[in-house]
Amino acid sequence: MSLGGASLLLLAIAALALALGAYPVTPPLLVTVLWSKLRGLPEANAAAATVIFAIRGPRILGAMLVGAALSSAGAAYQGLFRNPLVSPDILGVSSGSALGAVAGIFLGLGVAGIEATAFIGGLVAVLAVYGIAAAIRGRDPLLVLVLSGVVIGALMGSGVALLKFLADPENQLPAITFWLLGSLASFDRGDLMVVTLPVVVALLPLILLRWQLDVMTLGDEEASALGVNVRLVRGSVIAAATLMTAAAVAVSGIVGWVGLVVPHIARLTIGPGFARLLPMAALLGAGFLLLVDTAARTLGTIELPLGVLTAVVGTPVFLFLLARGGRGWN
Repeated sequence: MSLGGASLLLLAIAALALALGAYPVTPPLLVTVLWSKLRGLPEANAAAATVIFAIRGPRILGAMLVGAALSSAGAAYQGLFRNPLVSPDILGVSSGSALGAVAGIFLGLGVAGIEATAFIGGLVAVLAVYGIAAAIRGRDPLLVLVLSGVVIGALMGSGVALLKFLADPENQLPAITFWLLGSLASFDRGDLMVVTLPVVVALLPLILLRWQLDVMTLGDEEASALGVNVRLVRGSVIAAATLMTAAAVAVSGIVGWVGLVVPHIARLTIGPGFARLLPMAALLGAGFLLLVDTAARTLGTIELPLGVLTAVVGTPVFLFLLARGGRGWN
């Protein structure tokens, strides 16, 4: 599949997502409303226009942004660590965001406050991981970084468990559980602004460093010999991927497997070159999460958690990757 084909597929999924829901929007009605909006004409159907532009539209854009952010971060991490089984939460960002969000719910903060604490928690976790890795010398820096992420992630998970134990079982605990399962049910235009800027800002260094990241897959010594500033590139890529992941998790909750599965599918589709892999991963990630979110809100009488549905897909794919033992990475 080419990048153009992936773009057309994403547009088709977006049109399907706009049409499906409790208030069905037929293709002719969808075209009429969109055409009226583009031409500045009076709304032909006010109810359909409200559903499309005020309810489903922001959520669809949010699903695409979150999916693109997680899959782009996953592609960057996998290239940096030279391992296709690495995911965006390898440095504890998801666990840190979870602890931050749970703390916000426990303190009774509003939606904006919970998103802010989730974002801060993710960044604090990664800073802690990087600080530990910088303090430990004489070891493989990548191994130390990964092990530090595992340790900090476990510590953050313990903090989440403690707050769940202390939370009010009538109000706070259900809210905490629902957030941890992942959802875009309450996503609105305000959340769209929250996630767009960090994702766009984080994508820029990944685009600028795409060639250096390809060289980094050869190993630190080879990359240094070819003139790449290994420490600068590694720090920039980790910072950018972490920023994207923290922003996505802050508005969607914990949505696993996207950053693990989609980059590998993109790599099998278009090859390992990061210049082409990054946009392909972003497009496929956006389409994948949009499909999952559409299924989550339409399959049953109540909305299903995103984390559950992504796990249904991600688990068998992960087992397949494990069975392959990483063959085909290059």
